[in-house]
Amino acid sequence: MNYISTRGYEGTFSSSEAIIRGIAPDGGLFVPESIPQLTKEDLEAMQTMEFYQLSAFVLSKYLTDFTETELLEYTRQAYSEEKWGENPVPLVQLNEYNEREFILELWHGPTCAFKDVALQLLPHLMTASAKKTGLNKKICILTATSGDTGKAALEGFKDLPGTEIIVFYPTGGVSEAQKLQMTTTGGSNTHVVAVNGCFDDAQTGVKRIFGDMEFAITLDEHDIMLSSANSINWGRLAPQIAYYVYSYVELIRKGKMDLTESFNIVVPTGNFGNILAAWFAKQMGIPVHKLICASNRNKVLCDFFSSGTYDRNREFFKTTSPSMDILISSNLERLLFEIAGKNPETVTGWMRQLSEDGKYSVDKDTLKSLQKLFVGGFADETGVSKTILEVYDRTDHVIDPHTAVGFNIYGRYHTRSGDESKTVFASTASPFKFAPAVMDALRGAGYSDEKPIPDIIAELAEESGLEIPQSIAELPSLEVRHKDVIEKEQMGSKVREILLG
Repeated sequence: MNYISTRGYEGTFSSSEAIIRGIAPDGGLFVPESIPQLTKEDLEAMQTMEFYQLSAFVLSKYLTDFTETELLEYTRQAYSEEKWGENPVPLVQLNEYNEREFILELWHGPTCAFKDVALQLLPHLMTASAKKTGLNKKICILTATSGDTGKAALEGFKDLPGTEIIVFYPTGGVSEAQKLQMTTTGGSNTHVVAVNGCFDDAQTGVKRIFGDMEFAITLDEHDIMLSSANSINWGRLAPQIAYYVYSYVELIRKGKMDLTESFNIVVPTGNFGNILAAWFAKQMGIPVHKLICASNRNKVLCDFFSSGTYDRNREFFKTTSPSMDILISSNLERLLFEIAGKNPETVTGWMRQLSEDGKYSVDKDTLKSLQKLFVGGFADETGVSKTILEVYDRTDHVIDPHTAVGFNIYGRYHTRSGDESKTVFASTASPFKFAPAVMDALRGAGYSDEKPIPDIIAELAEESGLEIPQSIAELPSLEVRHKDVIEKEQMGSKVREILLG
């Protein structure tokens, strides 16, 4: 399996090269030349697999530089019971009297967010890829985060020999728990820097650094290369495909679906990587009926699926679901490349318009193709808060604000469409990471004002009956190690300072 650029760069790359590079030389994103198919025999074989085995099996279809034995060893380590508990990604029926709704809990890893599923595995793939490609350089993981990717990447790459990791996050654009998780990170190779601006400012700055050819030459002279832990890196996105395949296998295995049925997947969406992984699972043969793309008030994707115009020229909102506070959804480029018949000229034109004008419009045929599968919708903070309470009252499950965005949009879709298909909700973060917003939803607006965060977390544990994750419980006692705050224009010089002195 080779990889090509969404923007038409001549030549192909192995899976190892795609993982190491992170982004194509022309600024495009790597995509597989073709999408592998799961056979009936594959699906039958997966019925007896644990998650780590199924993950390695799915990845072996894409990462053909690696043997399945190698991948099994990596997934066994990444998804160990010590880190995740007995089942890394449990599929839970929300209510025993409701055979339609299931929640895929993706937050049982070390940092309590779905990003752990990929970022516990990526360091194994990255270091193995370096050996396979004969790379003898220090790898610098350079990442912008809207909250969860940062800590998950830091936890994955912390003290990993031959690497440095630099994480930029927007000031005021992450929850207090997310901020503390990042700024208290130990390790000799970790660097966390706050950027005055929003996530899009940080992400644009990172892309600009990746595109600086003069800087790349300088780094090469010092035996350093840049790579990414964002979902623009195929090695970050591919592991996410596996848990959507797993959700289908679990529905069949539990007797909740038969082979003639299709099901919906609901994904709270910001950078579009998580829902794109579900799209790849469908293309592999998993019978997905609708992909429900749930946005918060930063509803650029909702508007796009409605009108065909992607327009980032709008007011930016800081919300209670900060990991979705994004106006430039990078992974959408991969989907557009596939939907447009793998036409790089078309995609390059749209991306150029986005860069120059802040917007672009797809043609009617492309929009029609998108609307056949995707349903877009958005929820504001009032709707999110009401949904957290409604889901708790109805199912006894406490969900975080991001997951609540998904439930909110699905509820309106179900009422409007009458679609009774089985539905899997991607639950992307532990409610403890957003305890103030969750307790305000459960007890009333303003309930958490002026209360210490540890007290709010303790109250949430008592209310929900859930155990406080260790990585959250220990935060108040940890030393804040990373205190740098810079302007967005200083990001390049900050990376130079860290890597070159």
